Amino acid sequence: MSDAASIDLPPWAAVSPKRRAHIARVTALLEQWALAMHLDAAAHAAWRDAGRLHDALRDAPEAELRRLSGDAETPAPILHGPAAAARIAVDGERRTDVIEAVRWHTVGRAEWDRTGRALYMADFLEPGRAFDRHVRAAVAADVPADFDRAFRRVVRLRIEWTLREGKGIHPETVRLWDAVR
Repeated sequence: MSDAASIDLPPWAAVSPKRRAHIARVTALLEQWALAMHLDAAAHAAWRDAGRLHDALRDAPEAELRRLSGDAETPAPILHGPAAAARIAVDGERRTDVIEAVRWHTVGRAEWDRTGRALYMADFLEPGRAFDRHVRAAVAADVPADFDRAFRRVVRLRIEWTLREGKGIHPETVRLWDAVR
């Protein structure tokens, strides 16, 4: 597994030590799955980079997130994905799957390919999260054997968790749920 100190973040990243550790766990889980699924080098790199970059601006000030994302209306806690996606594109990232994975990782996207779906799962299933550890560990273990089934289960679990936390469901999440159920 990757440790937090070894995660190569861009110089513009704004992350706390706790967030950096989360990024390391997400990236390690994606690496583990990529190896178990025998992904080719390009897909493996896309998964690793999506994990490494998904929360690169998680702890940035709201004004910076709004400036980078060009979004004045979306709730601030979910702007870090669009802001990071915009920033990596400016830096030269051309892999659409990586950009879209980073952009939508908090709410999901019906049109995603496997990179986005893998990041969405890893972000939720990473072992550092304290809730439903046994359930999440079991789903994480199933990803290499039945990626699509695991993804459907994660979408459902994330929606259930969001509702338990008293949060609203983003319209993009609803579209994702409609596409996979």
